[in-house]
Amino acid sequence: MKILMVLTSHDKLGDTGEKTGFWLEEFAAPYYVLKDAGHEITLASPAGGQPPLDPKSDTPDAQTDATRRFKEDEAAQAHLASTEKLDTIDVSAFDGVFYPGGHGPLWDLAESAVSKAIIEDALTAAKPVALVCHAPAVLKNVTAPNGDPIVKGRKITGFTNQEEDAVGLTDVVPFLLEDVLIEKGGTFSKQGVFEPYVVRDGLLITGQNPPSSEPAAEKLLEALEGK
Repeated sequence: MKILMVLTSHDKLGDTGEKTGFWLEEFAAPYYVLKDAGHEITLASPAGGQPPLDPKSDTPDAQTDATRRFKEDEAAQAHLASTEKLDTIDVSAFDGVFYPGGHGPLWDLAESAVSKAIIEDALTAAKPVALVCHAPAVLKNVTAPNGDPIVKGRKITGFTNQEEDAVGLTDVVPFLLEDVLIEKGGTFSKQGVFEPYVVRDGLLITGQNPPSSEPAAEKLLEALEGK
């Protein structure tokens, strides 16, 4: 099957002068889960080309088996360096969608009309959409066919207020993901800080944090297989 992975192009952490972007583990783990299952992956981002990597996700203590595999995988590195522009994507060509997190999506993808349309069109066409960590913030402006927020009445998770506080960015981010999803009517649930946790509500799959990225991709595989 064909899977679309959507990454951020935003690299500025508010006005702190620090860099942000996508979180390496949240890209690498799902990438290999989907690739190893035999699926074809297309990478896209708002600006196209190489998406910005959050430098904090590239430190020695943030490495996992998946990130170490990526570091040795020249083909995957070349793939990531040449993402397609999001506004050239026709979601009807894909069977499912995955959004890695990192703080970057809070600024660009959460406000992107193109991303909004991709998610709405995918769900309307009965295609599963999975988002992990900060990426569920991208749902904040997405609506159902009746005009309601897409998360209204749905079970959902994402990076929690407690986790944002733990990384010291509560006052830097443009909004708190947990608060926004609850305001939009989502039934938000969570586990402990940085404990893996994934929620599936029909075609919508959300993971709480970086350790949830691999299980979120596995839930997407189940959805693709009609389980």
